[in-house]
Amino acid sequence: MSTVLIIVLIVVVVIAVAAAVVFLGPGRGRVGGGKSLKSRFGPEYDRVLARHQGDTKATERELGERVKRYGDFRPRELSRERHESYVALWAGVQEQFVDSPPKAVAEAHGLVSKVALERGYPQGEQEQMDALSVHHAKHLDGFRRVGRAARGEGGTEEMREALVEARELFDALVTDSGGPVTAHGDRGRRHGHHEDEHGTHKPGLLGRSTKAKGSGV
Repeated sequence: MSTVLIIVLIVVVVIAVAAAVVFLGPGRGRVGGGKSLKSRFGPEYDRVLARHQGDTKATERELGERVKRYGDFRPRELSRERHESYVALWAGVQEQFVDSPPKAVAEAHGLVSKVALERGYPQGEQEQMDALSVHHAKHLDGFRRVGRAARGEGGTEEMREALVEARELFDALVTDSGGPVTAHGDRGRRHGHHEDEHGTHKPGLLGRSTKAKGSGV
């Protein structure tokens, strides 16, 4: 091969690499880049960013580690009996809100954590929250709010709102198919829908009323 041809090939390779860098831009060519992490984690990204005092590198490093640790996790399926049992327990929690909001939000927080454990999410508050943030980031704020409400933070209206928001994570956990997670943190099957034995989509728990009799929840 002549020297001229070698030089031409080197120039072509350099141009191709430079074009790829310009096209992809910083971070776009790597898995878990800032843009995809922000899209995937949503409000959780902003919460971690605030905790790191605006340090995006530290934020992306922490969230990237969560994805590496829990991204391949596949929740265990719930049996029909366990699904129905949990739905009934949540209905009881909402009815209890009428007479004792503090007790209701405490039981709601415990129930969501219990369902997560049965689905295979790790034990321990921080570990469980980290894993849930990878698979259910959009619903995590409600779980945090109901946890604060269970500790007595906020009045009755704040407790009611926390319970309604926590219901979203509860619904996601009891209806989640356990399918693959997309780059945005969503699974192949939409939350809030499940299939009957014939594979027909039916409205999930989110489609039902969240109001208990006389509670406004």
